Amino acid sequence: MRAPDGRRARGDRRRQAILEATLRVVERDGVAGVSHRSVAREAGVPTTSPTYYYATLDDLLIATLTWSADQMASSFRNVELTPAAVARFIADAAGEHRGRTLAEYELYLLAARRPELRPAARRWISLMAEVVGPWDPVALRALLAGLDGLLIQALIADFPPMAQDLEPVVSLLMLGG
Repeated sequence: MRAPDGRRARGDRRRQAILEATLRVVERDGVAGVSHRSVAREAGVPTTSPTYYYATLDDLLIATLTWSADQMASSFRNVELTPAAVARFIADAAGEHRGRTLAEYELYLLAARRPELRPAARRWISLMAEVVGPWDPVALRALLAGLDGLLIQALIADFPPMAQDLEPVVSLLMLGG
């Protein structure tokens, strides 16, 4: 097996830094605050780097949304599929990780206005279907819609919900009551 090319590894790290920086800019300033310049500043990379990897802002937003969905699905893989564990995951997403969750949902909802973002937004659904495994497709859609709704409600609440408050609702969604 060949050792990875150093330039490729540096490029991968820079691309990763740009995606992480984009999400932080969205978290802090909203999608309206995203520009190649603002992302470069946030990432601590030369101003030309974001445009080198992502020619347009749509390319950058699509890549960020795709990466973000992958990250969320990856972290959800470690969650035991019980109502208590899923409720803790939601409470954590709306509490400790509120800013990131808000940024992810802002990108997710932007896809309603921007058709070019829709495949990246729908990726979340297909990734979660892979994580959850063999479920009835209708039950899975209901579960994911319910989880999305709980997260959005949690983001607009004055105080993030506690896991024990979410658990009965998650139980109803997962187990049908």
